[in-house]
Amino acid sequence: MQNKFTKYFLLFFLLITVTGTAAFAQTAEDSIKTVINTMFTAMKKSDSTLLKTCFTETAVLQTFGRSKEGKTIITTETPGDFAKVLASIPAGAADEQIVYKDLKIDGPMAAVWTPYKFYFNSKFSHCGVNSFQLTRLNGEWKIQYILDTRRKTNCE
Repeated sequence: MQNKFTKYFLLFFLLITVTGTAAFAQTAEDSIKTVINTMFTAMKKSDSTLLKTCFTETAVLQTFGRSKEGKTIITTETPGDFAKVLASIPAGAADEQIVYKDLKIDGPMAAVWTPYKFYFNSKFSHCGVNSFQLTRLNGEWKIQYILDTRRKTNCE
């Protein structure tokens, strides 16, 4: 009787362990969203240290903009540049709200498209789209590249 009880107990324990582990396992999509969400949390908190953990060592951030003459230009910065700007603003001032539209994964590479609205000190500033390129290095997803657009109209 005790042997039967032990078998059922072990089977039940194993079933609970496997089911519980599967429930908490993060998919690649979840892991990718986590690193992107962490970047936006760092922005909102003005936490430059947390921000830097989201990027590879060679990451590039680029933004489409307009020159004074109205020509399209692209500005480039590093995560370090971004962190310096972030450290200079008060916590809670920068709030970028995104929507995950498209996420593609191929092995260690991922591409994510996120329309957004940006608020500064709770006031609407601009909107656009972020295009993220991520890579999986040493078992961790990191942002390698961000290209974004910025505009003040057609934000819906």
